[in-house]
Amino acid sequence: MYVTATLPAQFAKSETPAKPSIVKQRTVTIKPGKHLFLEGDIADRIYEVASGVLRLTRIMEDGRRQVIAFGYPGDTVGFPSDGRYHTDCDALVPSTLVTHRRSDLETASGDAALHQRLLLAALREISGMQDHFMMLGRKSSLEKLASFLIVLTARVGEPLGEFDQVTLPMTRADIADFLGLTTETVSRAFTQLRKSQIIAIDHVNTVIILKPVALQCIAQGDDNT
Repeated sequence: MYVTATLPAQFAKSETPAKPSIVKQRTVTIKPGKHLFLEGDIADRIYEVASGVLRLTRIMEDGRRQVIAFGYPGDTVGFPSDGRYHTDCDALVPSTLVTHRRSDLETASGDAALHQRLLLAALREISGMQDHFMMLGRKSSLEKLASFLIVLTARVGEPLGEFDQVTLPMTRADIADFLGLTTETVSRAFTQLRKSQIIAIDHVNTVIILKPVALQCIAQGDDNT
């Protein structure tokens, strides 16, 4: 999931990709910290996330890590580049994935509905990458974090009375490496949003969205906080 796409102010959940059914499907379950695949491995399978959260990363030439995406239920991971995986992929929480042989997808025969679903997933990935690249170069640190929280809330937020809350299975360092920031900058941005009473933070990994309209304005560069 590339969490930088532009969303309407009401955080529309209807655009969330559907979770794949695991009935009569080949599945694999991985534990937190375990890898599904590594960069450079032969990409013989493509995976649909049924439950859990994945982290896709690359190590740059200077040794720094870049988090490319987080894979949530409904997302597809493992699209190949020249026949090989172009990222590492590990689990942040216990995760179950529906697995498809790549060879089965490269023929005209087979499950037409699956082909269509994976095509749409590939198009979402391309669009998300374009949004992500634009955000890395054009948005401030506060705007980046606001965008991140908005899209996560739209995807996996849960109602908490009159508010929405979202659980963050990733660390502040993961968020920093995804947004192209330092961990310290991410922590300061969280603190700024909390002090402005736009969000509340419960037990570090749970964020409550108190003022969604204000958060949306910050994400769009209209910061009047």
